[in-house]
Amino acid sequence: MDMATALRDLGVTDDVLTQDEKDQLDRDGFLPLEGILAAEEVSAINKRLAELTAAEGDRAGLEVHQERGTDRLADLVNKDPRFEVCFSHPRVLAAMRHVLGEFKLSSLNSRAALPGEGHQGLHADFGHPVQPGEYEVCNSIWLLDDFTPSNGATRVVPGSHRRGTMPGDEMPNPGADHPDQIQLLGKAGTVVVFNSHLWHGGTQNRTNKPRRALHSYFTQRHLPQQLDQQTYIRLNTYTRLTPAQHFILDVTT
Repeated sequence: MDMATALRDLGVTDDVLTQDEKDQLDRDGFLPLEGILAAEEVSAINKRLAELTAAEGDRAGLEVHQERGTDRLADLVNKDPRFEVCFSHPRVLAAMRHVLGEFKLSSLNSRAALPGEGHQGLHADFGHPVQPGEYEVCNSIWLLDDFTPSNGATRVVPGSHRRGTMPGDEMPNPGADHPDQIQLLGKAGTVVVFNSHLWHGGTQNRTNKPRRALHSYFTQRHLPQQLDQQTYIRLNTYTRLTPAQHFILDVTT
Protein backbone atom coordinates (compact mmCIF):
# COMPACT_ATOMS: atom_id res chain seq x y z
CA MET A 1 0.00 0.00 0.00
CA ASP A 2 1.19 3.51 -0.78
CA MET A 3 -0.31 6.99 -0.45
CA ALA A 4 -1.71 7.16 -3.97
CA THR A 5 -3.37 3.75 -3.70
CA ALA A 6 -4.82 4.44 -0.26
CA LEU A 7 -6.31 7.74 -1.35
CA ARG A 8 -7.71 6.23 -4.54
CA ASP A 9 -9.35 3.44 -2.53
CA LEU A 10 -10.90 6.05 -0.22
CA GLY A 11 -12.37 8.00 -3.11
CA VAL A 12 -9.89 10.86 -3.32
CA THR A 13 -9.63 12.08 -6.90
CA ASP A 14 -8.08 15.22 -8.36
CA ASP A 15 -11.45 16.96 -8.61
CA VAL A 16 -12.67 16.30 -5.05
CA LEU A 17 -11.55 19.86 -4.22
CA THR A 18 -11.96 22.73 -6.65
CA GLN A 19 -9.03 24.94 -7.58
CA ASP A 20 -10.67 27.82 -5.70
CA GLU A 21 -10.84 25.68 -2.56
CA LYS A 22 -7.17 24.75 -2.88
CA ASP A 23 -6.26 28.39 -3.44
CA GLN A 24 -8.20 29.45 -0.34
CA LEU A 25 -6.41 26.83 1.76
CA ASP A 26 -3.06 28.07 0.46
CA ARG A 27 -3.87 31.75 0.91
CA ASP A 28 -5.87 31.86 4.14
CA GLY A 29 -4.69 28.65 5.79
CA PHE A 30 -8.21 27.32 6.36
CA LEU A 31 -11.08 25.93 4.31
CA PRO A 32 -14.68 25.36 5.47
CA LEU A 33 -16.30 22.26 3.97
CA GLU A 34 -20.04 22.50 4.55
CA GLY A 35 -22.41 19.59 4.94
CA ILE A 36 -19.85 16.85 5.51
CA LEU A 37 -22.00 15.36 8.28
CA ALA A 38 -25.77 15.07 8.09
CA ALA A 39 -27.85 16.20 11.05
CA GLU A 40 -28.50 12.57 12.00
CA GLU A 41 -24.76 11.84 12.07
CA VAL A 42 -24.06 14.88 14.22
CA SER A 43 -26.74 13.79 16.68
CA ALA A 44 -25.42 10.22 16.85
CA ILE A 45 -21.85 11.37 17.39
CA ASN A 46 -22.87 13.78 20.15
CA LYS A 47 -24.83 11.02 21.86
CA ARG A 48 -21.83 8.68 21.73
CA LEU A 49 -19.44 11.35 23.01
CA ALA A 50 -21.73 12.00 25.96
CA GLU A 51 -21.78 8.28 26.77
CA LEU A 52 -17.99 8.05 26.58
CA THR A 53 -17.50 11.17 28.71
CA ALA A 54 -19.76 9.76 31.41
CA ALA A 55 -18.12 6.32 31.27
CA GLU A 56 -14.52 7.56 31.38
CA GLY A 57 -15.08 10.17 34.08
CA ASP A 58 -11.87 11.69 35.44
CA ARG A 59 -9.78 9.67 32.98
CA ALA A 60 -11.42 11.16 29.89
CA GLY A 61 -8.81 12.46 27.47
CA LEU A 62 -5.80 11.08 29.33
CA GLU A 63 -4.47 9.23 26.29
CA VAL A 64 -3.43 12.64 24.89
CA HIS A 65 -4.12 15.38 27.43
CA GLN A 66 -6.76 17.04 29.56
CA GLU A 67 -7.61 20.75 29.60
CA ARG A 68 -9.25 22.76 32.35
CA GLY A 69 -12.63 24.13 31.36
CA THR A 70 -13.26 21.54 28.66
CA ASP A 71 -14.53 18.03 28.24
CA ARG A 72 -11.97 16.09 26.21
CA LEU A 73 -11.85 12.57 24.81
CA ALA A 74 -8.99 10.89 22.95
CA ASP A 75 -8.24 7.70 21.01
CA LEU A 76 -11.60 7.91 19.27
CA VAL A 77 -10.35 5.65 16.46
CA ASN A 78 -10.95 2.73 18.82
CA LYS A 79 -14.15 3.90 20.46
CA ASP A 80 -16.85 3.69 17.81
CA PRO A 81 -17.11 2.95 14.07
CA ARG A 82 -19.02 6.20 13.52
CA PHE A 83 -15.75 8.13 14.05
CA GLU A 84 -14.16 6.48 10.99
CA VAL A 85 -15.46 9.26 8.75
CA CYS A 86 -13.00 11.62 10.43
CA PHE A 87 -10.00 9.89 8.86
CA SER A 88 -11.71 8.56 5.74
CA HIS A 89 -13.79 11.34 4.15
CA PRO A 90 -12.51 12.08 0.61
CA ARG A 91 -12.85 15.87 0.83
CA VAL A 92 -10.96 16.07 4.08
CA LEU A 93 -8.25 13.69 2.88
CA ALA A 94 -7.90 15.66 -0.34
CA ALA A 95 -7.26 18.80 1.69
CA MET A 96 -4.66 16.99 3.78
CA ARG A 97 -2.93 15.76 0.64
CA HIS A 98 -2.89 19.31 -0.72
CA VAL A 99 -1.22 20.72 2.41
CA LEU A 100 1.03 17.82 3.43
CA GLY A 101 1.54 15.46 0.51
CA GLU A 102 2.44 12.21 2.30
CA PHE A 103 0.49 12.14 5.58
CA LYS A 104 -1.00 10.00 8.33
CA LEU A 105 -3.48 10.51 11.15
CA SER A 106 -1.79 11.90 14.24
CA SER A 107 -4.77 11.80 16.63
CA LEU A 108 -8.56 11.87 16.74
CA ASN A 109 -9.93 13.68 19.78
CA SER A 110 -12.96 15.66 20.91
CA ARG A 111 -13.09 18.99 22.73
CA ALA A 112 -16.13 20.65 24.26
CA ALA A 113 -15.63 24.16 25.65
CA LEU A 114 -17.74 24.41 28.80
CA PRO A 115 -19.84 27.49 29.67
CA GLY A 116 -17.60 30.37 30.71
CA GLU A 117 -14.46 28.51 29.61
CA GLY A 118 -12.45 27.55 26.55
CA HIS A 119 -10.28 30.61 25.86
CA GLN A 120 -6.81 29.80 24.54
CA GLY A 121 -3.86 31.91 23.56
CA LEU A 122 -3.05 32.04 19.88
CA HIS A 123 -0.70 29.20 19.00
CA ALA A 124 0.44 26.90 16.22
CA ASP A 125 0.41 23.11 16.51
CA PHE A 126 4.12 22.74 15.86
CA GLY A 127 7.12 23.58 18.01
CA HIS A 128 8.82 26.05 15.70
CA PRO A 129 8.09 28.17 12.61
CA VAL A 130 8.40 26.66 9.14
CA GLN A 131 8.88 28.23 5.75
CA PRO A 132 5.83 28.62 3.51
CA GLY A 133 5.12 25.37 1.73
CA GLU A 134 7.17 23.26 4.16
CA TYR A 135 4.20 22.32 6.31
CA GLU A 136 4.36 19.45 8.78
CA VAL A 137 0.88 19.29 10.36
CA CYS A 138 -2.73 19.99 9.39
CA ASN A 139 -5.92 19.78 11.43
CA SER A 140 -9.65 19.55 10.87
CA ILE A 141 -12.41 20.76 13.18
CA TRP A 142 -15.65 18.82 12.89
CA LEU A 143 -18.40 21.14 14.11
CA LEU A 144 -20.85 19.25 16.34
CA ASP A 145 -22.68 22.43 17.33
CA ASP A 146 -23.16 25.60 15.35
CA PHE A 147 -20.03 27.72 15.88
CA THR A 148 -21.26 31.20 16.80
CA PRO A 149 -19.58 34.44 17.92
CA SER A 150 -20.60 33.73 21.52
CA ASN A 151 -20.07 30.00 22.11
CA GLY A 152 -16.31 29.65 21.88
CA ALA A 153 -15.73 29.37 18.13
CA THR A 154 -12.07 29.00 17.18
CA ARG A 155 -10.27 32.21 16.20
CA VAL A 156 -7.59 32.29 13.50
CA VAL A 157 -5.30 34.87 11.94
CA PRO A 158 -5.72 34.34 8.19
CA GLY A 159 -2.45 33.92 6.32
CA SER A 160 -0.36 33.58 9.49
CA HIS A 161 0.85 30.12 8.42
CA ARG A 162 2.98 31.94 5.83
CA ARG A 163 4.61 34.38 8.27
CA GLY A 164 7.40 32.08 9.41
CA THR A 165 6.92 33.21 13.03
CA MET A 166 5.08 32.11 16.14
CA PRO A 167 2.49 34.25 17.96
CA GLY A 168 4.89 34.86 20.87
CA ASP A 169 7.45 36.29 18.45
CA GLU A 170 5.14 39.14 17.51
CA MET A 171 2.64 39.49 20.36
CA PRO A 172 3.44 40.50 23.96
CA ASN A 173 0.40 38.44 25.02
CA PRO A 174 -0.84 35.71 22.65
CA GLY A 175 -3.94 35.43 24.83
CA ALA A 176 -5.03 38.88 23.68
CA ASP A 177 -7.02 39.64 20.55
CA HIS A 178 -5.07 40.01 17.32
CA PRO A 179 -6.17 42.86 15.01
CA ASP A 180 -6.48 40.47 12.05
CA GLN A 181 -8.20 37.57 13.80
CA ILE A 182 -11.54 36.16 12.70
CA GLN A 183 -13.72 33.44 14.17
CA LEU A 184 -14.49 30.23 12.30
CA LEU A 185 -18.29 30.33 12.29
CA GLY A 186 -20.47 27.67 10.72
CA LYS A 187 -23.28 25.16 11.00
CA ALA A 188 -22.99 21.82 12.76
CA GLY A 189 -21.89 19.23 10.22
CA THR A 190 -19.31 21.55 8.68
CA VAL A 191 -15.64 20.56 8.74
CA VAL A 192 -13.03 23.31 8.76
CA VAL A 193 -9.63 22.13 7.56
CA PHE A 194 -6.86 24.39 8.75
CA ASN A 195 -3.12 24.37 8.29
CA SER A 196 -1.87 23.77 11.84
CA HIS A 197 0.91 26.34 11.40
CA LEU A 198 -1.90 28.90 11.22
CA TRP A 199 -2.18 30.93 14.42
CA HIS A 200 -5.36 29.80 16.14
CA GLY A 201 -7.02 29.34 19.52
CA GLY A 202 -10.34 28.70 21.19
CA THR A 203 -12.43 31.59 22.48
CA GLN A 204 -14.52 31.83 25.62
CA ASN A 205 -17.87 30.08 25.53
CA ARG A 206 -20.26 32.78 26.76
CA THR A 207 -23.38 30.60 26.52
CA ASN A 208 -24.91 28.13 28.97
CA LYS A 209 -24.20 25.04 26.84
CA PRO A 210 -20.98 23.23 25.87
CA ARG A 211 -19.59 23.94 22.40
CA ARG A 212 -18.63 20.55 20.93
CA ALA A 213 -16.21 19.52 18.18
CA LEU A 214 -14.00 16.71 16.97
CA HIS A 215 -10.36 17.32 16.01
CA SER A 216 -8.97 15.02 13.35
CA TYR A 217 -5.28 15.93 13.25
CA PHE A 218 -2.79 14.81 10.60
CA THR A 219 0.98 14.92 10.25
CA GLN A 220 3.70 14.18 7.73
CA ARG A 221 4.43 10.45 7.64
CA HIS A 222 8.01 10.85 8.92
CA LEU A 223 6.90 12.50 12.17
CA PRO A 224 5.67 10.77 15.36
CA GLN A 225 1.94 10.80 15.97
CA GLN A 226 0.33 12.68 18.83
CA LEU A 227 -1.17 9.31 19.76
CA ASP A 228 0.81 6.28 18.60
CA GLN A 229 -1.88 4.49 16.63
CA GLN A 230 0.15 1.29 16.34
CA THR A 231 0.43 1.04 20.13
CA TYR A 232 -3.23 1.79 20.77
CA ILE A 233 -4.96 0.00 17.90
CA ARG A 234 -7.35 -2.70 19.12
CA LEU A 235 -7.75 -5.97 17.25
CA ASN A 236 -11.46 -5.44 16.63
CA THR A 237 -10.73 -1.96 15.25
CA TYR A 238 -7.96 -3.22 12.97
CA THR A 239 -10.14 -6.05 11.68
CA ARG A 240 -13.01 -3.68 10.93
CA LEU A 241 -10.92 -1.21 8.92
CA THR A 242 -9.76 -1.47 5.32
CA PRO A 243 -6.12 -1.63 4.14
CA ALA A 244 -6.42 1.98 2.96
CA GLN A 245 -7.57 3.07 6.42
CA HIS A 246 -4.70 1.08 7.97
CA PHE A 247 -2.34 3.10 5.80
CA ILE A 248 -3.86 6.42 6.89
CA LEU A 249 -3.46 5.34 10.53
CA ASP A 250 0.04 3.92 9.83
CA VAL A 251 -0.79 0.62 11.56
CA THR A 252 0.23 -2.90 10.65
CA THR A 253 -0.54 -6.30 12.12
